[in-house]
Amino acid sequence: MKLRYASLIVIAFFPFLLLLFSCETGSEEQRPNILFCISDDQSWLHTGAMGDPVVKTPAFDRVAREGILFTNAYCDAPSCGPSRSAILTGQHIWRLEEAGNIHSSLPEKFPRYSDMLENAGYVTGSYSKAWSPGKFKIDTGWIHSGRSKLNPAGPKYKSFEEFYTNKPEDKPFCFWLGSSDAHRPYRLNSGIESGMDPSKVIVPAHFPDDPVVRKDILDYYYEVQRWDTTVWKALSVLEEAGELENTLVVITSDNGMPFPRAKASLYDFGTHMPMAVRWPARIVKPDRKYEGFVHLSDLAATFLEAAGVEVPREMTAKSLMDVFKGQEKIQRESAYTAMERHDGCRKGGKGYPSRAVRTKDFLYIRNYEPDRWPSGNPDARYCARAMPFGEVDSSPTKTLLMDKKEDFQEFYELAFGMHPAEELYDLRSDPGQLNNLAALPEYSEILTELSSQLQEYTAGTGDPRALGLDAPWDYYPYNGRRITEDWYVEERPQ
Repeated sequence: MKLRYASLIVIAFFPFLLLLFSCETGSEEQRPNILFCISDDQSWLHTGAMGDPVVKTPAFDRVAREGILFTNAYCDAPSCGPSRSAILTGQHIWRLEEAGNIHSSLPEKFPRYSDMLENAGYVTGSYSKAWSPGKFKIDTGWIHSGRSKLNPAGPKYKSFEEFYTNKPEDKPFCFWLGSSDAHRPYRLNSGIESGMDPSKVIVPAHFPDDPVVRKDILDYYYEVQRWDTTVWKALSVLEEAGELENTLVVITSDNGMPFPRAKASLYDFGTHMPMAVRWPARIVKPDRKYEGFVHLSDLAATFLEAAGVEVPREMTAKSLMDVFKGQEKIQRESAYTAMERHDGCRKGGKGYPSRAVRTKDFLYIRNYEPDRWPSGNPDARYCARAMPFGEVDSSPTKTLLMDKKEDFQEFYELAFGMHPAEELYDLRSDPGQLNNLAALPEYSEILTELSSQLQEYTAGTGDPRALGLDAPWDYYPYNGRRITEDWYVEERPQ
C-alpha cells in the first residue's frame, strides 16, 4: 500500500520534476541560438526603419518589423575598441582599465558573455571585425586579434555559412557577425554611381548643406547597404535551415558615422545607435518601438539570461528580457556614455576624458580636460596617424571644412573647436545639439540636476574620475600603427 501511494505521488509530481530538471540543465531545445550583428560606424538614423528616405536596409527593417525597434540605444563609448569591450563584458568602459582605450587590450580577468556561453555548452564564432582593434591578453602572452583565430568574441570564420555548416548539430550557437562597413575609407562617388539621389539626403544640422557633403553621405550609405546585405545572407542561411525562429537576432553598430562631430564624440551622431531585435519565442507584440534608454552593454546580460546562465554581479548591464516580454521592471530613462583615449592625437598620447548623460529632453556632457583639443591637435606631429584633428577620420567632408574654414566658420568650430568643461543641450528646441546652454542662468537648475545625476551614477559604478582616484588612461600602451616619429605615450607619473 505504501509503495502504491509513493508511486501515485511520483506520477502526480512528475511533470513538475521534469520542468525543474530541464530548467536546471538548460536543455539545448529550450535555449535559443544567438546571432549578434554589428556594423562598424553607423549612426541611429540611417536605416529604412528609422525613416531615412535614401538608404535601403531590408534586413534591419525586417528584424525591426518582426521584433522590436529600439529607438534609444546607445553605445557605451563612441570608439570601436572600448564599445566592443563593453558589449562583451556587460560593463561601462570606466570599469575596464586599459580596455577603455582603443588600440589597447582587454584584460582576461573581465568575464565575457562569449566565454560564459561557451562554458554553458554554446558553440561560439565570429566573422570579420569582432573585438578589435587591439591586443587580447591571455595567460600565455599577447595575441594580436588580427593575426590569430583567437578572439574574445569567438573563433574567426570566413563566413557565417561556414560556421553554421560545420558546427555540431546538437548544440546552440552564439555568433558575432561583424563587418568593416561602414568604416572609412570609401570608394569616392560609390553612392551616387549606385543610383542614390543626393538631393534626398537629410544633411545633419552640424554639416553645411554642400554637394561635397551630400555625396560623402551617399558613399557612407553605400557601405551601410552592403553591410545590410551581409546580415540578409545570414538570416537566409538560418531560414533555409529552419533555425531562424529559434534564434535571438540583434542588429546594431559599435559607434556613430565616421564624420566630424560624430564618431569619437559624445553627441548623438557618435553614441546613438541603430538597434533591432527579433526573437519570436519571447518577444510579445512584434512590430513595436521601444523608446526606453538602453546601453549596448546590456546585451551581455540579455544573452546570458536568454541562455539560462547567471549574470555576474560585476556586470553593470541590465537584461532586456523584461522589454521583450512587455513587462518592463526597470525605469530606463537615461543613458550614460564615456570617452577616454581614441586614436592618440594629442601630445604625450593624451586622450579627451569626458562623460555624458542623455535623457529624453537633454544631453549633458562633462569634459575633464577642456584645455585639450576634442578632435585631436591641429598639429599633425602630435597624432599617431600624422594628420591634423586626427580623432576625425579623413573624408571629403573634413577636407571641405578645413579648406573652406572662412566660408564655414560655424561648422568648422563645431567640428574642431575647443569645448568648455560642461555642455548642456536642450533637445526639445535643439535636436542637432548645436547650442551649448550650460552658462545660461535659466538652465542652471537643470544643469545642476543632470550634473548630480551623472556624478551619482558614475561614482556608484566605480568610475575613477568621478571618485577622484587615479585615472591612468592617458598612460596605457598604444598598440596601433604609428606613422609619425614625434608621437609617443608619456610615462605614467610616479
